Amino acid sequence: MLKKHSQVFLTFLFLSDVLIVVASWIASYYLRFNVGLIPVFKPKIPPFELYLSVTIYAIVIWPIAMKALGLYAPMRTATIMEEATKIIKASVVALLVFITVVYFLREYKFSRVVFFYFGTVSAAGLIISRTILRILLRYVRRKGYNLRFVLIVGAGALGQRILRSIQSHHELGLRATGFLTRRQEKVGTAICGVPVLGMYDDVQRIIHSQHVDQVILALPLEEGLQLRQVMGKIDNELVDIKVVPDFFDYITLRGGVEELDSIPIISLRSTPLYGWNRIMKRLFDMVFSLIILTLISPLLMVIAALVKMSSPGPIFYSQERMGLDGNVFRMLKFRTMVEGAEKEVGPTWAKEGDGRRTGVGALLRKTSLDEVPQFINVLRGEMSIVGPRPERPFFIKQFRALVPKYMLRHKVKAGITGWAQINGWRGDTSVKERIEHDIYYIENWSLWFDFKICFLTLFKGFVNKNAY
Repeated sequence: MLKKHSQVFLTFLFLSDVLIVVASWIASYYLRFNVGLIPVFKPKIPPFELYLSVTIYAIVIWPIAMKALGLYAPMRTATIMEEATKIIKASVVALLVFITVVYFLREYKFSRVVFFYFGTVSAAGLIISRTILRILLRYVRRKGYNLRFVLIVGAGALGQRILRSIQSHHELGLRATGFLTRRQEKVGTAICGVPVLGMYDDVQRIIHSQHVDQVILALPLEEGLQLRQVMGKIDNELVDIKVVPDFFDYITLRGGVEELDSIPIISLRSTPLYGWNRIMKRLFDMVFSLIILTLISPLLMVIAALVKMSSPGPIFYSQERMGLDGNVFRMLKFRTMVEGAEKEVGPTWAKEGDGRRTGVGALLRKTSLDEVPQFINVLRGEMSIVGPRPERPFFIKQFRALVPKYMLRHKVKAGITGWAQINGWRGDTSVKERIEHDIYYIENWSLWFDFKICFLTLFKGFVNKNAY
C-alpha cells in the first residue's frame, strides 16, 4: 500500500532538499555582500546573477551526494543524530565537489567566504528540514496514519521479542498484523493482542488477505528447512522481506550486516571507530589535549614541584596498562606513592587510608590531578580523552575469567575519563557494572557522546569518594 506513495514522498523530499540548497546559496551571497558580517574589501559587489548562474551545479551535486550516503532510502528506524551525521558528511563531500567544479568551469573567482557560509547554512537547513519532517511523520504515525503492516513468521521467543519492539515504538509506523507458526494448536490464539493467523504454509494467502507490506522471518536455527520453504512461497510477492537471525544475542559492539563484493555478511562484533569516525575522534583528542596542556602548564609545574618535595623519587610514575586491541603501553601519572610501594606486596588495589601514599599524593588522587600527564599518552596515540579506563595486565588476567565480555572494552582506545567513571564506577567498585557502562559507551559512541562525557566530567569526574 505505501509503495504507491513512496515515489511521491521521495519526489517531495528531493524537491525540498534542492530548494534548501538553492536558498542557502542565495542567502550566503546576501550574508557576504549585504549583511556585512565580514567586511568586503572589494569596492564593487559582484552581480547576483553571476552567483545565481552556478546553482545548476549545486542542484545536481547535492542530491547525488545525499543519495550516495543513503539519505533517500527508508530511515524509519534511524535516529535524528544518525541522519544528521549523514547529512553533514554528504554536505562536506558535495561542497568540495561544488568548489572544484565552479573553479574549473568558471573563470570568475568566487568568494571563499560565500562558500563557507553556503556549506554551513545548507547543512543546517537540511538537518532542520529533515528533523521537522521526521517529527511530523512520527506524529501522524502515532495517530495511525502512514503505516506499514508487518507479518511475523515465527511465534516463538524471537518473534515475540520483535513484536514487543514494534509495539514500544509506534512512531516508526509499523503495525504487527499477525503471526505464523509451525504448531497447529497455536492457530487462532493471540500473543500480546496480535493473532496467530496460520501455519507457515499459509504465508502467501495471508499476505494477500491482510494487505501485508513487510514480512519478518524470525525462525529459530533448527527451522532452517522451513525458512527455505517460506522463501520459496513469497519469492515473487511484492513485500519487503527481513530476516532476524536467531543468534542476535551474540551480536555485540555494533554488529550488523556488511557487504563484501555484493555478498551480505553478518557482523557479530565490530568497532564504531573506523573511517571518518576514527579521524574525527583522533583530531578531537589531539586538539583537546594540546589546549588543556597549554592552559594548565603553570599548574603542572606547581604539582611537579610539590611531588618532588613531598618524598624522594621521580615526579612521574609510569605503569603498564592494556589499551586498544590488547596492546600494552606505559601510562603516565604524577607519582602519589612512596618509591617502591609495590616492591614487596606486588600489584594491589589502592584502598582508603592507603599508607603508601604521600601527603601530596593523597590530595592529587582525591582530585584526579595525578591523571593529568595522561594527556601526553593521548598525544602519543596510546589513549583517548574518552574511553574505558585502562587496567593493569595483572588484574585483567583475573577479570577476563570472571566477568563476561570483559575484553570487549579493548575494542577502543582507553580513556582519561569515561562513561563508567562519571556514573560513579571508579576505583574499588563493581567490575561488572563498570564493564556494562564501558560496553554501553562503545555501542553508542558518537562525537557528541564524547563531548557530553567531557562536560559531565567537570562536575562528576574529578572528585570521587572511591578515588584513593
